[in-house]
Amino acid sequence: MGVHEFYVQPAVMTSAGQYGPLIAALPGDVPALAAAVQGVFIHEHIAPVYGVTLSDEERASVHVRPAETLLELITARDDRPLDEPRAPEARLPVNCRHFTVLMTAMLRAHGTPARARCGFGAYFTNGFFEDHWVCEYWHAGQQRWILVDAQIDETQRKLFSIDFEVTDVPRDQFLVAGAAWASCRSGTADPDRFGLSLVGESGDWWIAANLMRDAAALGNLELLPWDSWGAMPAPDRPIGEADRTLFDRLAALTQEPDTRLAELRRLCQEDARLRVPETVRNAVRGREEHP
Repeated sequence: MGVHEFYVQPAVMTSAGQYGPLIAALPGDVPALAAAVQGVFIHEHIAPVYGVTLSDEERASVHVRPAETLLELITARDDRPLDEPRAPEARLPVNCRHFTVLMTAMLRAHGTPARARCGFGAYFTNGFFEDHWVCEYWHAGQQRWILVDAQIDETQRKLFSIDFEVTDVPRDQFLVAGAAWASCRSGTADPDRFGLSLVGESGDWWIAANLMRDAAALGNLELLPWDSWGAMPAPDRPIGEADRTLFDRLAALTQEPDTRLAELRRLCQEDARLRVPETVRNAVRGREEHP
C-alpha cells in the first residue's frame, strides 16, 4: 500500500462507522469540512470566550478517542446535519486533538489522504510553542501536504491575532514534534519554550512525549494528548542517552513520513519502548485505559 492509500483508509480512530452517511452528505472541500467541525465542537479551555462555562461532567468528552464515538455524542445532542452549526453551549467539549481527528476522518471519507500531526503551535502565546495538534492533508493539485488547523474559527483568529490562512498553516508556525526535537538537539531552539503554558510545563520531556504521539498518529493511532506509555519521560526524570538516541531516530523518521513510513512503522512495532501496548496510561485520570 502506498503512502496516499495508507492515509486515505479509515482507521481505528478515524472511522466514522455508522455515521459515515452524515459525513458523506457534507461538501468535500477543506474550508467546508473545517467549518463543520467548528460547528459541532467547542474547545474545553476556550469555552469561556464563547460565553460557555463547562462542568466537570461536561468535560468528560475530552477523554473520548474514536471519531465514531465523538459523532455518536454529537448526534445525541443534536441530530441535524453536521454542517448546521450548533450554538456554542450545545457543542461537544473537546480539545485540539479531537478537532484534528474528526477533520482527518472527514477528509478520508471524501477520498482525500489526511493524517493527524502532534507538535507545537507558535500562534497562541508570544515566544512560546504550545502543545497542539493539526491535520495534514494531501493537495493533489499542488502536489504537497498542507497543514490545516480545524480548531481555529473567526473568533479564535481574533483572539490569538492570527494573520495567516489556517487552512494552510505555515511550517514555521506549527512544528511537528520531530522538528521541535531536532531543533532543540541542534541548539537552535530552547526546549523550555515548548510545552503547555496553561499548566506551566515545558521541556525536552514534553517534546519527546509529543514525538511518540506523533509517531503513533503517523501509524494511524491517534491517542489522547495525555496518554502515555513506554519510553515517554516523566517531567522529573532526565532522558537517558539511549532514549535520546532513540528519539533522534524517531524525529528523523517522523519528519519524512512519505519516504520512510515503512521504517517508522517497523521501528514503532519492534521497539517495546515505542510500541503502543494494549493499555495506555491516561495521565489526567490516573488510570490505565484501552485506546
